Amino acid sequence: MAHALAEQVLHGAAVPQRRAIAKSITLLESTRPDHRAQGDQLLTQLLPHTGNSFRLGISGVPGVGKSTFIEALGLFLIGQGHRVAVLTIDPSSSVSGGSILGDKTRMEQLSVHEKAYIRPSPSGGTLGGVAEKTREAMLVCEAAGYDVVIVETVGVGQSETAVAGMTDMFVLMQLPNAGDDLQAIKKGVMELADLVVINKADLDADAATRAQAQITSALRLLTQQGRDRGRWQPQVLQLSALKAVGVDAFWATVCRFRELQSADGRLPARRRQQALAWMWERIEAGLKQAFRQDPAVRDLLPELTGAVEAGRLPASTAARRLLGAFRPDGAVAAGGGAAGPET
Repeated sequence: MAHALAEQVLHGAAVPQRRAIAKSITLLESTRPDHRAQGDQLLTQLLPHTGNSFRLGISGVPGVGKSTFIEALGLFLIGQGHRVAVLTIDPSSSVSGGSILGDKTRMEQLSVHEKAYIRPSPSGGTLGGVAEKTREAMLVCEAAGYDVVIVETVGVGQSETAVAGMTDMFVLMQLPNAGDDLQAIKKGVMELADLVVINKADLDADAATRAQAQITSALRLLTQQGRDRGRWQPQVLQLSALKAVGVDAFWATVCRFRELQSADGRLPARRRQQALAWMWERIEAGLKQAFRQDPAVRDLLPELTGAVEAGRLPASTAARRLLGAFRPDGAVAAGGGAAGPET
């Protein structure tokens, strides 16, 4: 199954390829142990054909116009000869676990274009504004020949910044009148942004200009204290996604960023660091699942959780006892799956 899917992703005609992409991502998102193994085989076959796209992360508060902007940008890029994949993340309900997955309805023109592929996924409780398998989905789209991959996060605050750790450029969208000077310099998502876009600038030009000045000043301060970006200095742009005004200037700025980061060697270095971070993230997820599935832990868990709930035992003490009981005899596939051979 994995080999056939890989061949269709790499060499299929338009419609079979799109189906293969969808099936591949569904396979990778599955939690069944046999699907996990097939997913690993699939990614291994596709990996030599990945890495040729530009990965663009887009984040912002709910209502800032991310979907409208991505559609305007996607249509512009297709007009420039690109193939565009969009991975959108919808929040999952903490009550029912469900997710609306309605981003395609906001991108009516882009979603039906033959040179675009849009895949909505539920966050599934994963923190950081992205889904657990967003990185894998990105690789599938790259292998299929999409040379621009856009990741749209759920509406975020200042702490949900995982998308910055899996893309080449992190774009933060803001609204005019979104906050005062103090709000502009709060750390978190702002200090990770490579580019800040003030959307809906046509609604209040004066407010958009003030916001641009405030955020530009804040970014200078954060850049002095933050990570080394080489010759690139974070910038602030105004645009109107609804009217498709400023999209060309946005893409020109993205291209300048890409040229500078590639010339400095920072772009490939960033991807290498992201790949290692991804590996350790999967290891942590696999260890967590192995811990929950360990027989000794399962036997001890009801007693200790009851004692913690009743106030008879400190949570820290219960955690240490559970960790002390954990005896992993086999390795669990990263992110969950069947146990491997005993060592």
